Amino acid sequence: MPTPRAAVIHDLSGFGRCSLTEVIPILSVMGVQCCPLPTAFLSTHTGGFTGFTFLDMTEELPKVAEHWKSLNLRFDAIYSGFLGSERQIGIVADFIRTFREPDTLVVVDPVMGDDGKPYQTYTPAMCAGMAHLAELADVITPNLTEAAFLLNRDYGDLLDGGRALHDEGALRRLAEELSLGGRRSVALTGAALSPGQTGAMCFDARTGRAEAVQTEFVAHPLHGTGDVFASVLTGALLRGDSLRDAAALAVEFIHDCAVRTVEQDLSLREGVDFEPLLGRLIGR
Repeated sequence: MPTPRAAVIHDLSGFGRCSLTEVIPILSVMGVQCCPLPTAFLSTHTGGFTGFTFLDMTEELPKVAEHWKSLNLRFDAIYSGFLGSERQIGIVADFIRTFREPDTLVVVDPVMGDDGKPYQTYTPAMCAGMAHLAELADVITPNLTEAAFLLNRDYGDLLDGGRALHDEGALRRLAEELSLGGRRSVALTGAALSPGQTGAMCFDARTGRAEAVQTEFVAHPLHGTGDVFASVLTGALLRGDSLRDAAALAVEFIHDCAVRTVEQDLSLREGVDFEPLLGRLIGR
């Protein structure tokens, strides 16, 4: 059986675990050929570092896509993450339309913000563009903030003043609403059914069912966990896992990596210490 091949459209940071420095090793160890399409190169990631360099790769994206098209390359998955401009969002949408085939898995991690606020590089136009891009996805992996942006709703109203944070029914309805009437699957991250827990609420478009996966919350801010989650999820889906099982594996893996990072008193701004635990993803 041929090795699954994924086109991964993310930024690349030379230092700090996030985006492609997490996506490539995770997908590779899970048996997926990773074909990176970098949207930008940074000297470090932007969480906790200052003075970082930034090289915009927007002009290269369509050139790479055109070359890959001339080679008649085919992808079992297309997986996108953080994008640097409104124009890049349109380019990625064109890439999906060009390379998608009936059995291609399209995963969009609609990276836009956290804690109720957009990232400083994201404008309202970019948030609207990301919502349109996500309409092309088979699976989306938003956090609660990004869910509000995708639905064009106020973050506070979405959480009902915080009352919906641990309400399983409310989180299930939110995942179902994000599915656009069952047209796409959803893994809503940061969905905790009770204090001291964290995890995901999943809506599987194939079964029409919503299920939660939970683990113990590690009370430290760690960078790059969203990229780890979406990457493990994508790798597991490509090897045939159900959405619920794929999300459960991702939640479990992040928890173990977070515990390792905290127990060793490692620098939190460098990202979650995942490399020594990659073997846990082999053959699962």
